Amino acid sequence: MTHGRSEEHATMTPPTPTPATTPTTATATTTAPTPPVPPPGTVRLIDPRTGRPRGTTPLSRGPEVTAAVAAARAALPAWSALTPKERARRLDRLAALVEEHAQRYGELERAGTGKPAAETAGEVEQVADLFRFYANAARTRTAPAAGHLVPGHESWVRWEPVGVVGVIVPWNYPLLMAAWRCAPALAAGNTVVAKPAETTPDALELLAAHAAEALGPDVLRPLPGDRHTGRLLVESDVDMVAFTGSARAGADVTARAGLRRTSLELGGNAPAVVLPDAPAHTYDALAEAVTYNAGQSCAAPARVITLAENYGTVVAGLTRALGERVAGRDFGPLNNADQAARYDALVASSAAGRSVAAEVAPAVGEEDGYWRPARLLADLPADDPAVTEEVFGPLLTVQQADGVAAALALANGVPQALAASVWTTDLDRGLDLAARLDAGEAWLNCHLVQTAELPHGGRGTSGHGTDLSALALHEYQRPKTVTVRLSRPLDRPDRPGHSGG
Repeated sequence: MTHGRSEEHATMTPPTPTPATTPTTATATTTAPTPPVPPPGTVRLIDPRTGRPRGTTPLSRGPEVTAAVAAARAALPAWSALTPKERARRLDRLAALVEEHAQRYGELERAGTGKPAAETAGEVEQVADLFRFYANAARTRTAPAAGHLVPGHESWVRWEPVGVVGVIVPWNYPLLMAAWRCAPALAAGNTVVAKPAETTPDALELLAAHAAEALGPDVLRPLPGDRHTGRLLVESDVDMVAFTGSARAGADVTARAGLRRTSLELGGNAPAVVLPDAPAHTYDALAEAVTYNAGQSCAAPARVITLAENYGTVVAGLTRALGERVAGRDFGPLNNADQAARYDALVASSAAGRSVAAEVAPAVGEEDGYWRPARLLADLPADDPAVTEEVFGPLLTVQQADGVAAALALANGVPQALAASVWTTDLDRGLDLAARLDAGEAWLNCHLVQTAELPHGGRGTSGHGTDLSALALHEYQRPKTVTVRLSRPLDRPDRPGHSGG
Protein backbone atom coordinates (compact mmCIF):
# COMPACT_ATOMS: atom_id res chain seq x y z
CA MET A 1 0.00 0.00 0.00
CA THR A 2 1.31 3.45 -0.91
CA HIS A 3 0.52 6.64 0.97
CA GLY A 4 1.63 9.10 -1.67
CA ARG A 5 -1.38 11.27 -2.42
CA SER A 6 -3.06 11.74 -5.79
CA GLU A 7 -6.04 13.97 -6.56
CA GLU A 8 -8.70 12.72 -8.93
CA HIS A 9 -12.15 13.86 -10.01
CA ALA A 10 -15.10 11.55 -9.84
CA THR A 11 -16.25 12.29 -13.40
CA MET A 12 -14.55 11.06 -16.55
CA THR A 13 -13.90 14.62 -17.73
CA PRO A 14 -13.17 17.03 -14.89
CA PRO A 15 -15.00 20.36 -15.25
CA THR A 16 -13.21 23.65 -15.20
CA PRO A 17 -12.48 24.35 -11.55
CA THR A 18 -14.40 27.12 -9.81
CA PRO A 19 -13.62 28.61 -6.42
CA ALA A 20 -15.91 26.01 -4.86
CA THR A 21 -14.99 22.84 -6.75
CA THR A 22 -12.12 22.06 -4.42
CA PRO A 23 -11.62 23.08 -0.79
CA THR A 24 -11.33 26.82 -0.57
CA THR A 25 -10.52 29.25 2.16
CA ALA A 26 -13.22 29.46 4.77
CA THR A 27 -13.81 33.18 4.31
CA ALA A 28 -15.36 35.17 1.51
CA THR A 29 -13.19 36.50 -1.30
CA THR A 30 -11.11 39.58 -0.58
CA THR A 31 -13.10 41.59 -3.14
CA ALA A 32 -16.25 41.40 -1.04
CA PRO A 33 -17.12 44.62 0.82
CA THR A 34 -16.25 44.69 4.50
CA PRO A 35 -19.46 44.16 6.50
CA PRO A 36 -20.33 46.67 9.22
CA VAL A 37 -19.38 45.84 12.79
CA PRO A 38 -22.36 44.23 14.58
CA PRO A 39 -23.93 46.23 17.43
CA PRO A 40 -22.58 45.64 20.94
CA GLY A 41 -23.99 42.55 22.62
CA THR A 42 -24.69 40.80 19.33
CA VAL A 43 -22.88 38.49 16.95
CA ARG A 44 -23.04 38.51 13.16
CA LEU A 45 -24.90 35.68 11.42
CA ILE A 46 -23.47 34.35 8.15
CA ASP A 47 -25.38 32.65 5.35
CA PRO A 48 -23.34 29.48 4.68
CA ARG A 49 -24.56 29.42 1.07
CA THR A 50 -22.93 32.76 0.27
CA GLY A 51 -20.44 33.43 3.07
CA ARG A 52 -22.07 36.84 3.52
CA PRO A 53 -23.73 38.40 6.61
CA ARG A 54 -27.44 37.82 6.98
CA GLY A 55 -28.17 39.57 10.29
CA THR A 56 -27.25 39.49 13.96
CA THR A 57 -28.34 37.66 17.10
CA PRO A 58 -28.06 38.65 20.77
CA LEU A 59 -25.26 37.34 22.96
CA SER A 60 -26.88 36.38 26.26
CA ARG A 61 -24.69 36.94 29.28
CA GLY A 62 -25.07 36.53 33.04
CA PRO A 63 -28.18 38.68 33.58
CA GLU A 64 -30.01 37.17 30.62
CA VAL A 65 -29.12 33.62 31.65
CA THR A 66 -30.26 34.23 35.22
CA ALA A 67 -33.52 35.78 34.04
CA ALA A 68 -34.27 32.93 31.61
CA VAL A 69 -33.65 30.22 34.22
CA ALA A 70 -35.69 32.11 36.84
CA ALA A 71 -38.59 32.44 34.40
CA ALA A 72 -38.48 28.74 33.57
CA ARG A 73 -38.39 27.90 37.28
CA ALA A 74 -41.40 30.12 37.93
CA ALA A 75 -43.30 28.31 35.17
CA LEU A 76 -42.38 24.86 36.53
CA PRO A 77 -45.03 24.37 39.26
CA ALA A 78 -47.98 24.98 36.97
CA TRP A 79 -46.57 22.97 34.07
CA SER A 80 -45.49 19.98 36.15
CA ALA A 81 -48.84 19.94 37.99
CA LEU A 82 -50.77 19.33 34.78
CA THR A 83 -51.98 15.80 34.16
CA PRO A 84 -50.23 13.92 31.36
CA LYS A 85 -53.46 14.22 29.39
CA GLU A 86 -53.49 18.02 29.62
CA ARG A 87 -49.78 18.32 28.80
CA ALA A 88 -50.38 16.03 25.83
CA ARG A 89 -53.15 18.28 24.53
CA ARG A 90 -50.87 21.30 24.70
CA LEU A 91 -47.93 19.51 23.10
CA ASP A 92 -50.24 18.35 20.33
CA ARG A 93 -51.21 21.98 19.80
CA LEU A 94 -47.53 22.89 19.53
CA ALA A 95 -47.08 20.16 16.91
CA ALA A 96 -50.01 21.63 14.99
CA LEU A 97 -48.44 25.09 15.08
CA VAL A 98 -45.19 23.66 13.69
CA GLU A 99 -47.17 22.10 10.84
CA GLU A 100 -49.18 25.26 10.22
CA HIS A 101 -45.97 27.27 9.91
CA ALA A 102 -43.87 24.59 8.26
CA GLN A 103 -42.87 26.83 5.36
CA ARG A 104 -41.56 29.51 7.72
CA TYR A 105 -39.65 26.97 9.79
CA GLY A 106 -38.10 25.65 6.60
CA GLU A 107 -37.04 29.13 5.55
CA LEU A 108 -35.41 29.79 8.91
CA GLU A 109 -33.57 26.47 8.85
CA ARG A 110 -32.28 27.10 5.34
CA ALA A 111 -31.09 30.58 6.30
CA GLY A 112 -28.85 29.18 9.01
CA THR A 113 -27.78 25.88 7.48
CA GLY A 114 -28.06 26.28 3.71
CA LYS A 115 -29.82 22.93 3.42
CA PRO A 116 -31.93 22.15 0.36
CA ALA A 117 -35.65 22.73 0.78
CA ALA A 118 -36.41 19.00 0.63
CA GLU A 119 -34.15 18.32 3.63
CA THR A 120 -35.59 21.07 5.80
CA ALA A 121 -39.18 20.13 4.90
CA GLY A 122 -38.58 16.56 6.00
CA GLU A 123 -36.95 17.69 9.24
CA VAL A 124 -39.79 20.08 10.11
CA GLU A 125 -42.23 17.21 9.57
CA GLN A 126 -40.17 15.07 11.98
CA VAL A 127 -40.25 17.84 14.59
CA ALA A 128 -44.05 17.92 14.59
CA ASP A 129 -44.12 14.12 14.80
CA LEU A 130 -41.74 14.12 17.78
CA PHE A 131 -43.92 16.45 19.84
CA ARG A 132 -46.96 14.31 19.05
CA PHE A 133 -45.11 11.10 19.86
CA TYR A 134 -43.98 12.32 23.29
CA ALA A 135 -47.35 13.86 24.03
CA ASN A 136 -48.80 10.33 23.93
CA ALA A 137 -45.76 8.44 25.24
CA ALA A 138 -45.87 10.35 28.53
CA ARG A 139 -49.44 9.10 29.08
CA THR A 140 -48.44 5.44 28.90
CA ARG A 141 -46.41 5.37 32.08
CA THR A 142 -44.68 2.25 33.25
CA ALA A 143 -43.22 1.47 36.68
CA PRO A 144 -40.43 -0.98 37.53
CA ALA A 145 -42.50 -2.50 40.34
CA ALA A 146 -45.74 -1.81 42.17
CA GLY A 147 -48.23 -3.56 44.37
CA HIS A 148 -48.11 -5.80 47.44
CA LEU A 149 -44.35 -6.45 47.51
CA VAL A 150 -43.71 -6.34 51.27
CA PRO A 151 -46.08 -8.03 53.75
CA GLY A 152 -48.43 -5.50 55.26
CA HIS A 153 -47.43 -2.77 52.80
CA GLU A 154 -48.44 -1.41 49.42
CA SER A 155 -45.85 0.25 47.15
CA TRP A 156 -45.66 2.06 43.87
CA VAL A 157 -43.27 4.27 41.88
CA ARG A 158 -43.91 7.87 40.90
CA TRP A 159 -42.07 9.37 37.95
CA GLU A 160 -41.38 13.02 38.70
CA PRO A 161 -39.81 15.72 36.51
CA VAL A 162 -36.21 16.70 37.17
CA GLY A 163 -37.09 20.41 37.17
CA VAL A 164 -35.57 23.05 34.90
CA VAL A 165 -33.56 21.49 32.09
CA GLY A 166 -30.82 23.41 30.29
CA VAL A 167 -30.69 22.24 26.68
CA ILE A 168 -27.76 23.05 24.38
CA VAL A 169 -28.14 22.04 20.75
CA PRO A 170 -25.73 22.14 17.78
CA TRP A 171 -25.88 23.83 14.40
CA ASN A 172 -26.19 20.77 12.17
CA TYR A 173 -29.88 20.18 12.96
CA PRO A 174 -30.94 23.33 14.82
CA LEU A 175 -34.67 22.61 15.03
CA LEU A 176 -34.64 18.82 14.96
CA MET A 177 -32.04 18.44 17.72
CA ALA A 178 -33.97 20.94 19.82
CA ALA A 179 -37.05 18.76 19.41
CA TRP A 180 -35.09 15.58 20.25
CA ARG A 181 -34.23 17.17 23.60
CA CYS A 182 -37.16 19.47 24.36
CA ALA A 183 -40.06 17.18 23.42
CA PRO A 184 -39.36 14.42 25.98
CA ALA A 185 -38.24 16.93 28.62
CA LEU A 186 -41.47 18.91 28.30
CA ALA A 187 -43.66 15.81 28.10
CA ALA A 188 -42.10 14.59 31.35
CA GLY A 189 -43.22 17.79 33.10
CA ASN A 190 -40.00 19.82 33.05
CA THR A 191 -39.54 23.36 31.86
CA VAL A 192 -36.67 24.07 29.47
CA VAL A 193 -34.15 26.80 28.76
CA ALA A 194 -32.76 26.02 25.31
CA LYS A 195 -29.61 27.53 23.85
CA PRO A 196 -29.21 27.21 20.08
CA ALA A 197 -25.87 27.23 18.33
CA GLU A 198 -24.39 30.66 17.71
CA THR A 199 -24.84 30.35 13.94
CA THR A 200 -28.39 28.96 13.90
CA PRO A 201 -30.72 30.64 16.42
CA ASP A 202 -33.59 31.33 14.03
CA ALA A 203 -35.94 28.33 14.18
CA LEU A 204 -35.65 27.85 17.94
CA GLU A 205 -36.83 31.43 18.48
CA LEU A 206 -39.96 30.66 16.49
CA LEU A 207 -40.46 27.35 18.29
CA ALA A 208 -40.27 29.14 21.65
CA ALA A 209 -42.85 31.68 20.50
CA HIS A 210 -45.20 28.89 19.45
CA ALA A 211 -44.50 27.06 22.72
CA ALA A 212 -45.52 30.16 24.68
CA GLU A 213 -48.79 30.15 22.77
CA ALA A 214 -49.48 26.43 23.07
CA LEU A 215 -47.86 25.46 26.39
CA GLY A 216 -47.77 28.66 28.40
CA PRO A 217 -45.28 31.48 29.02
CA ASP A 218 -41.69 30.47 29.78
CA VAL A 219 -42.31 26.71 29.67
CA LEU A 220 -39.76 26.72 26.83
CA ARG A 221 -37.42 29.67 27.04
CA PRO A 222 -34.86 30.40 24.28
CA LEU A 223 -31.38 31.67 25.13
CA PRO A 224 -29.44 32.90 22.08
CA GLY A 225 -25.70 33.29 22.38
CA ASP A 226 -22.28 31.77 21.90
CA ARG A 227 -20.16 29.15 23.70
CA HIS A 228 -19.72 31.41 26.70
CA THR A 229 -23.50 31.63 26.96
CA GLY A 230 -23.63 27.84 27.02
CA ARG A 231 -21.08 27.69 29.84
CA LEU A 232 -23.08 30.20 31.83
CA LEU A 233 -26.22 28.12 31.34
CA VAL A 234 -24.49 24.95 32.54
CA GLU A 235 -23.25 26.79 35.64
CA SER A 236 -26.65 28.37 36.34
CA ASP A 237 -29.47 27.15 38.58
CA VAL A 238 -30.69 24.45 36.18
CA ASP A 239 -31.38 20.98 37.54
CA MET A 240 -30.07 19.08 34.53
CA VAL A 241 -28.14 19.70 31.31
CA ALA A 242 -28.89 17.96 28.01
CA PHE A 243 -26.05 18.62 25.58
CA THR A 244 -25.38 17.64 21.98
CA GLY A 245 -21.97 18.53 20.58
CA SER A 246 -18.31 17.55 20.55
CA ALA A 247 -16.59 15.22 23.02
CA ARG A 248 -14.32 18.02 24.22
CA ALA A 249 -17.26 20.31 24.91
CA GLY A 250 -19.13 17.44 26.55
CA ALA A 251 -16.27 16.91 28.99
CA ASP A 252 -16.39 20.61 29.83
CA VAL A 253 -20.16 20.39 30.41
CA THR A 254 -19.66 17.46 32.78
CA ALA A 255 -17.00 19.31 34.76
CA ARG A 256 -19.14 22.43 35.09
CA ALA A 257 -22.35 20.53 35.88
CA GLY A 258 -20.76 18.73 38.82
CA LEU A 259 -23.16 16.27 40.48
CA ARG A 260 -26.19 17.39 38.51
CA ARG A 261 -27.59 15.06 35.89
CA THR A 262 -26.30 15.33 32.33
CA SER A 263 -27.37 13.70 29.08
CA LEU A 264 -24.63 13.83 26.44
CA GLU A 265 -24.64 13.01 22.72
CA LEU A 266 -21.07 13.69 21.64
CA GLY A 267 -20.68 12.71 18.04
CA GLY A 268 -19.61 9.64 16.14
CA ASN A 269 -17.29 8.18 13.55
CA ALA A 270 -19.53 5.51 12.11
CA PRO A 271 -18.10 2.44 10.36
CA ALA A 272 -19.84 0.79 7.43
CA VAL A 273 -18.65 -2.79 7.00
CA VAL A 274 -19.17 -3.73 3.34
CA LEU A 275 -18.76 -7.45 2.65
CA PRO A 276 -18.19 -9.01 -0.79
CA ASP A 277 -21.87 -10.01 -1.06
CA ALA A 278 -23.17 -6.52 -0.30
CA PRO A 279 -26.46 -5.71 -2.05
CA ALA A 280 -26.48 -3.70 -5.26
CA HIS A 281 -27.86 -0.56 -3.62
CA THR A 282 -24.98 -0.30 -1.12
CA TYR A 283 -22.90 2.36 -2.87
CA ASP A 284 -25.76 4.70 -3.72
CA ALA A 285 -27.17 4.36 -0.21
CA LEU A 286 -23.86 5.17 1.46
CA ALA A 287 -23.23 8.11 -0.88
CA GLU A 288 -26.66 9.53 -0.14
CA ALA A 289 -26.24 9.05 3.62
CA VAL A 290 -22.82 10.71 3.81
CA THR A 291 -23.91 13.72 1.75
CA TYR A 292 -27.22 14.27 3.53
CA ASN A 293 -26.76 17.56 5.39
CA ALA A 294 -23.29 17.69 3.77
CA GLY A 295 -22.22 14.83 6.02
CA GLN A 296 -22.75 16.93 9.14
CA SER A 297 -24.58 14.17 11.00
CA CYS A 298 -23.14 12.44 14.06
CA ALA A 299 -24.42 9.07 12.85
CA ALA A 300 -23.44 9.52 9.18
CA PRO A 301 -21.28 6.80 7.62
CA ALA A 302 -17.63 7.79 7.74
CA ARG A 303 -15.31 4.76 7.64
CA VAL A 304 -16.06 2.15 4.97
CA ILE A 305 -14.35 -1.14 5.79
CA THR A 306 -14.03 -3.94 3.24
CA LEU A 307 -12.26 -7.25 2.87
CA ALA A 308 -9.20 -7.45 0.61
CA GLU A 309 -11.18 -9.30 -2.05
CA ASN A 310 -13.78 -6.56 -2.57
CA TYR A 311 -11.70 -3.47 -1.80
CA GLY A 312 -11.26 -2.44 -5.44
CA THR A 313 -14.92 -3.05 -6.21
CA VAL A 314 -16.04 -0.90 -3.27
CA VAL A 315 -13.67 1.94 -4.15
CA ALA A 316 -14.96 1.92 -7.73
CA GLY A 317 -18.59 1.70 -6.65
CA LEU A 318 -18.31 4.54 -4.16
CA THR A 319 -16.34 6.68 -6.63
CA ARG A 320 -19.21 6.38 -9.09
CA ALA A 321 -21.94 6.95 -6.48
CA LEU A 322 -20.24 9.92 -4.83
CA GLY A 323 -19.52 11.41 -8.24
CA GLU A 324 -23.26 11.62 -8.84
CA ARG A 325 -23.81 13.69 -5.67
CA VAL A 326 -23.22 17.35 -6.49
CA ALA A 327 -22.87 19.99 -3.78
CA GLY A 328 -25.22 22.86 -4.51
CA ARG A 329 -27.66 20.59 -6.30
CA ASP A 330 -28.03 17.50 -4.10
CA PHE A 331 -26.82 18.78 -0.76
CA GLY A 332 -25.92 21.97 1.04
CA PRO A 333 -22.74 23.64 2.31
CA LEU A 334 -20.79 23.20 5.51
CA ASN A 335 -22.28 25.33 8.23
CA ASN A 336 -19.65 27.90 9.09
CA ALA A 337 -16.12 29.14 8.50
CA ASP A 338 -14.64 27.27 11.45
CA GLN A 339 -16.13 23.98 10.32
CA ALA A 340 -14.95 24.55 6.74
CA ALA A 341 -11.41 25.31 7.93
CA ARG A 342 -11.38 22.22 10.18
CA TYR A 343 -12.64 20.02 7.35
CA ASP A 344 -10.08 21.39 4.90
CA ALA A 345 -7.28 20.80 7.41
CA LEU A 346 -8.30 17.17 7.90
CA VAL A 347 -8.41 16.57 4.14
CA ALA A 348 -5.04 18.29 3.67
CA SER A 349 -3.40 16.29 6.47
CA SER A 350 -4.60 12.92 5.21
CA ALA A 351 -1.97 10.55 3.83
CA ALA A 352 -4.50 8.89 1.54
CA GLY A 353 -3.03 7.56 -1.69
CA ARG A 354 -6.23 8.42 -3.54
CA SER A 355 -8.45 11.44 -3.01
CA VAL A 356 -11.41 11.53 -5.38
CA ALA A 357 -13.64 14.63 -5.40
CA ALA A 358 -16.99 15.14 -7.10
CA GLU A 359 -18.38 18.39 -8.45
CA VAL A 360 -19.61 21.54 -6.76
CA ALA A 361 -22.28 23.59 -8.50
CA PRO A 362 -23.33 26.56 -6.35
CA ALA A 363 -26.04 28.85 -7.63
CA VAL A 364 -25.13 32.23 -9.05
CA GLY A 365 -24.11 34.49 -6.18
CA GLU A 366 -23.26 31.57 -3.90
CA GLU A 367 -19.74 30.89 -5.13
CA ASP A 368 -18.18 32.07 -1.85
CA GLY A 369 -20.28 29.80 0.37
CA TYR A 370 -18.86 26.92 2.38
CA TRP A 371 -19.44 24.36 -0.34
CA ARG A 372 -17.34 21.20 -0.30
CA PRO A 373 -17.53 18.32 -2.78
CA ALA A 374 -18.38 14.75 -1.98
CA ARG A 375 -15.02 13.08 -1.50
CA LEU A 376 -13.52 9.59 -1.17
CA LEU A 377 -10.16 8.87 0.48
CA ALA A 378 -8.60 5.46 -0.17
CA ASP A 379 -5.22 3.75 0.32
CA LEU A 380 -4.69 5.38 3.69
CA PRO A 381 -3.11 4.20 6.95
CA ALA A 382 -5.17 3.05 9.91
CA ASP A 383 -4.01 6.02 12.01
CA ASP A 384 -4.86 8.62 9.37
CA PRO A 385 -6.60 11.65 10.92
CA ALA A 386 -9.48 11.23 8.46
CA VAL A 387 -10.04 7.80 10.05
CA THR A 388 -9.44 8.50 13.72
CA GLU A 389 -11.26 11.83 13.96
CA GLU A 390 -14.88 12.70 13.29
CA VAL A 391 -14.65 14.48 9.94
CA PHE A 392 -18.23 15.84 9.89
CA GLY A 393 -18.35 16.45 6.17
CA PRO A 394 -19.28 14.79 2.86
CA LEU A 395 -16.36 12.37 2.96
CA LEU A 396 -15.90 8.59 3.10
CA THR A 397 -12.67 6.77 3.82
CA VAL A 398 -12.16 3.19 2.61
CA GLN A 399 -10.00 0.66 4.47
CA GLN A 400 -9.45 -3.04 3.83
CA ALA A 401 -9.15 -5.87 6.33
CA ASP A 402 -7.73 -9.39 6.04
CA GLY A 403 -10.96 -11.03 7.15
CA VAL A 404 -14.30 -10.49 8.85
CA ALA A 405 -12.77 -10.56 12.33
CA ALA A 406 -10.20 -7.95 11.32
CA ALA A 407 -12.94 -5.82 9.74
CA LEU A 408 -14.88 -5.94 12.99
CA ALA A 409 -11.75 -4.95 14.92
CA LEU A 410 -11.26 -1.94 12.62
CA ALA A 411 -14.91 -0.98 13.03
CA ASN A 412 -14.62 -1.07 16.81
CA GLY A 413 -11.13 0.43 16.83
CA VAL A 414 -11.97 4.09 17.47
CA PRO A 415 -13.17 5.65 20.74
CA GLN A 416 -16.44 6.90 19.26
CA ALA A 417 -19.30 4.38 19.36
CA LEU A 418 -22.53 5.99 18.23
CA ALA A 419 -23.68 4.22 15.07
CA ALA A 420 -22.56 1.61 12.53
CA SER A 421 -23.83 -0.41 9.58
CA VAL A 422 -23.21 -3.78 7.91
CA TRP A 423 -23.81 -4.49 4.23
CA THR A 424 -24.32 -8.12 3.17
CA THR A 425 -27.00 -10.34 1.66
CA ASP A 426 -26.20 -13.03 4.23
CA LEU A 427 -28.78 -12.21 6.87
CA ASP A 428 -27.36 -14.50 9.54
CA ARG A 429 -23.84 -13.06 9.18
CA GLY A 430 -25.19 -9.52 9.03
CA LEU A 431 -27.20 -9.90 12.22
CA ASP A 432 -24.24 -11.47 13.98
CA LEU A 433 -21.94 -8.59 13.00
CA ALA A 434 -24.56 -5.99 13.94
CA ALA A 435 -24.72 -7.53 17.41
CA ARG A 436 -20.91 -7.45 17.75
CA LEU A 437 -20.47 -3.84 16.65
CA ASP A 438 -19.76 -1.51 19.54
CA ALA A 439 -22.39 1.14 18.78
CA GLY A 440 -25.60 2.44 20.24
CA GLU A 441 -27.36 2.00 16.90
CA ALA A 442 -26.61 -0.50 14.14
CA TRP A 443 -28.15 -0.89 10.70
CA LEU A 444 -28.13 -3.77 8.25
CA ASN A 445 -28.16 -2.83 4.54
CA CYS A 446 -29.22 0.72 5.36
CA HIS A 447 -27.86 3.74 7.23
CA LEU A 448 -29.35 6.79 8.98
CA VAL A 449 -32.79 5.18 9.19
CA GLN A 450 -34.39 6.59 12.34
CA THR A 451 -37.84 7.10 13.80
CA ALA A 452 -39.31 8.48 17.00
CA GLU A 453 -40.10 5.01 18.31
CA LEU A 454 -36.49 3.74 18.29
CA PRO A 455 -33.80 4.87 20.77
CA HIS A 456 -30.58 6.60 19.73
CA GLY A 457 -27.58 6.99 22.01
CA GLY A 458 -23.84 6.60 22.21
CA ARG A 459 -21.14 4.69 24.03
CA GLY A 460 -17.53 5.51 24.77
CA THR A 461 -16.58 9.05 23.81
CA SER A 462 -19.89 9.36 21.95
CA GLY A 463 -21.49 10.12 25.30
CA HIS A 464 -24.28 8.61 27.34
CA GLY A 465 -28.01 8.95 27.55
CA THR A 466 -30.87 8.26 25.19
CA ASP A 467 -32.59 10.32 22.54
CA LEU A 468 -35.81 9.23 20.84
CA SER A 469 -38.26 6.49 21.90
CA ALA A 470 -40.18 6.25 25.14
CA LEU A 471 -36.89 5.46 26.87
CA ALA A 472 -35.83 9.08 26.47
CA LEU A 473 -38.55 10.17 28.90
CA HIS A 474 -36.54 8.63 31.74
CA GLU A 475 -33.63 10.95 30.92
CA TYR A 476 -35.80 13.77 32.23
CA GLN A 477 -37.58 12.02 35.11
CA ARG A 478 -36.72 10.89 38.63
CA PRO A 479 -38.32 7.80 40.17
CA LYS A 480 -39.72 8.05 43.66
CA THR A 481 -40.78 4.94 45.56
CA VAL A 482 -43.81 5.38 47.81
CA THR A 483 -44.55 2.64 50.37
CA VAL A 484 -47.57 2.65 52.67
CA ARG A 485 -47.99 0.53 55.81
CA LEU A 486 -51.49 -0.84 55.80
CA SER A 487 -53.48 -0.69 59.03
CA ARG A 488 -55.35 -3.79 57.96
CA PRO A 489 -52.97 -5.96 55.94
CA LEU A 490 -54.38 -7.33 52.70
CA ASP A 491 -53.15 -10.85 53.40
CA ARG A 492 -55.10 -11.17 56.68
CA PRO A 493 -58.85 -11.60 57.22
CA ASP A 494 -60.81 -8.67 58.63
CA ARG A 495 -61.94 -10.64 61.67
CA PRO A 496 -61.49 -14.08 63.18
CA GLY A 497 -63.47 -16.74 61.42
CA HIS A 498 -64.14 -14.68 58.32
CA SER A 499 -64.08 -17.01 55.36
CA GLY A 500 -63.87 -14.40 52.69
CA GLY A 501 -66.51 -16.24 50.72
